[in-house]
Amino acid sequence: MSLQKQFIKTKNLYKVTFVLPETVADGAREVKLLGDFNDWDPENGVQMKLKDGAFKASVELTPGAEYQFRYLIDNEKWANDWSADKYVPSPFGADNSVVVTDSQKN
Repeated sequence: MSLQKQFIKTKNLYKVTFVLPETVADGAREVKLLGDFNDWDPENGVQMKLKDGAFKASVELTPGAEYQFRYLIDNEKWANDWSADKYVPSPFGADNSVVVTDSQKN
């Protein structure tokens, strides 16, 4: 798994690409990215697309913030990102992955 962060100066935001490898998806038909940025709502989850055997999606995020997230596989199984910037306990007994966007100076 990996998180790829790219600061886009003209928009003053980060484009973060989330990658869930095939080994973790384990034959999944569908993977959604859920987190603080979409209110953890499966209906508004970011649909990840299968590319090169891995599920990928990009989200634009505000600099200087932390966002909790997880992957929802086939609407049944949750997975964390092994390359998250950190992890925090969730109220549901598991940890959430966290991506941190640095503050940028114009």
